[in-house]
Amino acid sequence: MFADFINRLTRPEPEPLQDGDARLALTALLVRIARADGDYADDEVRRIDRLVAKRYGLSPFEATALRRDAEALEGEAPDTVRFTRAVKDAVPYEEREGVIEAMWDVVLADGVRDHEEDALLRLVANLLGVNDRDSNLARQRVEATRG
Repeated sequence: MFADFINRLTRPEPEPLQDGDARLALTALLVRIARADGDYADDEVRRIDRLVAKRYGLSPFEATALRRDAEALEGEAPDTVRFTRAVKDAVPYEEREGVIEAMWDVVLADGVRDHEEDALLRLVANLLGVNDRDSNLARQRVEATRG
């Protein structure tokens, strides 16, 4: 279903993604983080829906549709390293930094900072070119909003 998209994304020098494709790729990374611990919880699904609705100005129906497409893409996407590097090459830094904050929000959605999710998030942040300091600040912002 997403073979052409993945091929475009993983070319040696991918072209920048159009808005819709960037949304899909970044949402797929959120899904990958949520699935990292083997427990894709309803809290995480709802959090992803809320995050993408707010971030992209989508209705709840549109956010759910985007997440479902992202779930399918994530299932077909190559390994995390290749997929994340491809997203980095195709998406502006500002959007990538915002995605790290959203990832922390998903990781913390179930109230547990799981080791597998935490390790994958650190890897993804690094591969997206977001340093540990900025990732840590993003996590602190998310934790502060949770009170």
